[in-house]
Amino acid sequence: MEQLTFSFFGLGLIGGSIARAIRASHPDCFIRACDTDSSTLRLALEEGVIDEASERIDEENGMAFTDCDFLFLCAPVSQNDSNLRLIRKFLLSEGRTHSNCILTDVGSVKSTIHASIEELGLTSCFIGGHPMAGSERIGFQNSKASLLENAYYILTPTPDVSGEQAERYAALVKAMGAIPLILDYRQHDYVPAAISHLPHVIASSLVNLVKASDNEDGIMKLVAAGGFKDITRIASSSTVMWQQICLTNKENISQLLERYISSLEKVKDEIDRSDAAQLYHFFDTARSYRDSFIDASSGPIKRVYTINVEIPDEAGSLASVATLLALNHISIKNIGIVHNRESEDGVLRIEFYEEASIEKAEKLLGSRGYMVFLKK
Repeated sequence: MEQLTFSFFGLGLIGGSIARAIRASHPDCFIRACDTDSSTLRLALEEGVIDEASERIDEENGMAFTDCDFLFLCAPVSQNDSNLRLIRKFLLSEGRTHSNCILTDVGSVKSTIHASIEELGLTSCFIGGHPMAGSERIGFQNSKASLLENAYYILTPTPDVSGEQAERYAALVKAMGAIPLILDYRQHDYVPAAISHLPHVIASSLVNLVKASDNEDGIMKLVAAGGFKDITRIASSSTVMWQQICLTNKENISQLLERYISSLEKVKDEIDRSDAAQLYHFFDTARSYRDSFIDASSGPIKRVYTINVEIPDEAGSLASVATLLALNHISIKNIGIVHNRESEDGVLRIEFYEEASIEKAEKLLGSRGYMVFLKK
């Protein structure tokens, strides 16, 4: 079988995770990467994730870099246009070994890059890509192949791309452990705006509201825990990335924000009027729909794997639980006391890296007499 070659423009969290997943599924492939961060490239080479590194693309290495089976644009969205103009002449030049190179990106907004692709005459090789996976952490050092496992990976091919090319990309996505889903790019941009972009705006707005409303002693910050930290967790994501997303998908986000503000005004009116029936309907409808969601890790907002455990208020209780889990090879991502338990049960909150650990921990701790509460 012919050796597959891959090139990456940018090797951050997503680019690094894709490169790791490709390396795991295609160990004999050849991977090139270009990134302005020399320490990132050095680490990627040391770990065997990539085979060749460059800090820039120019006349000397441009042809080799673009002569590949797949070329991933993984730099910040704001750099896509300049990067595309840089590599265009190499992609359209004659004498290339890989004439069927698939050009793709990993951005969560597709309208802008599809417009650039059409303007530059690259529609015959472009298939937009959006791995619906992420983390609050950023950078190659936090990348991992498992980030893509069972996550939806949306593909937005142009009308000029052949069916064979789309199938080839879908096969690669499956090999990486993700789930390919083909959508029109316009439809794509509206979906994440509702289930990812708007929630990020809301989470950040809520955090800023609490910050502005808190007193000098910071009481709100002190007791903020449990449910509040859960629903605002995504506010800790990359500032630059979300700035760019809001600027590139502004029409969809603005439209949904208008509808959301209208819904808030409606519920405010119901609260002001003490309309018990409508308030019940508001919360009951949301609860029923939310409970119908498929319980899976795929999606733009990553699931958190946590349990709460009731422990006695005595010295060494927390350490005993942590030691018990460690001795049974159950890795803990985070552990701490829940000081505000208004909306959840259990004194001790434990976060794991994957779903399998929850089941193992629940059985183990339950067998030792601990009361365990699973979070939905």
